[in-house]
Amino acid sequence: MSISNRSTQRFAKRSIKGLLVQPVIAAAILLSSTAAFADFNHSSWDSLLNKNVTMTNGGKASVVNYAGMKADQAKLDSYMAATSKVSQSEFNKWSKDEQLAFLINVYNAGTVELVLTKYPGIKSIKDIGGVFGSPWKQNFISLLGKTRSLDDIEHNLIRGSKRYNEPRIHFAVNCASIGCPALLDDAFTASKLDKQLEQVTSKFLADSSRNRLKGSTLEVSPIFKWYKEDFETNWRGTKDLEGFLGRYSSSLGLNKSQTADLKSGKTKISYTNYDWNLNKK
Repeated sequence: MSISNRSTQRFAKRSIKGLLVQPVIAAAILLSSTAAFADFNHSSWDSLLNKNVTMTNGGKASVVNYAGMKADQAKLDSYMAATSKVSQSEFNKWSKDEQLAFLINVYNAGTVELVLTKYPGIKSIKDIGGVFGSPWKQNFISLLGKTRSLDDIEHNLIRGSKRYNEPRIHFAVNCASIGCPALLDDAFTASKLDKQLEQVTSKFLADSSRNRLKGSTLEVSPIFKWYKEDFETNWRGTKDLEGFLGRYSSSLGLNKSQTADLKSGKTKISYTNYDWNLNKK
């Protein structure tokens, strides 16, 4: 065989091998990229919620079987351990929806974990920490390379980051109390996040025990007083609290005339009392 023919055959073999290897490399890159942006696996937290949270009043509220959660403490601890392994760099590669769903789930799971440290010997989450302490300022959650408090997750990572501009998180993060919006019986996920946030918001506003029109006064949860600035951030075109509430006029049971009065500022807004008793079953 001539040198020329042998060279031609070697080139042909390398070319065929290259054609076979390139798709493999491309597939590996694609899988790696997809993995970086895929939903974090919240299935264990989801199963705990499915098993131990009961929606009540047509989905407007919920109660938690903390005794059941305590019996499944190992599963809860395992979930929190898994979330603690997510690095800041990995988190930064996720979409905003995946990040927000992750932070909401960690906050809610952390709240349950905190309650279980004292349950059944407490009547309210506010009993944790004593007279001069705050349950929300205790650093006990390992997250994104730091040991954090619930306040740090909510007020710094979610609200303080200015990345999400999502006032509906106030109806998603749960404070383990009767007065707060329901703890959903499903984990939040990126693919369903907007639908889930809309669900918890509209259901909470439809609860007349916490939000109702009395004469010309709209009485709403103090959540809207504590975090009023979050409802005035031009979220989807709403620049004030009246505008935000007006978007949910049907949930509030307002007719067209009442909605118009609310949006024009003719309706007085006052705030109801907040029940800090534990949302236990």
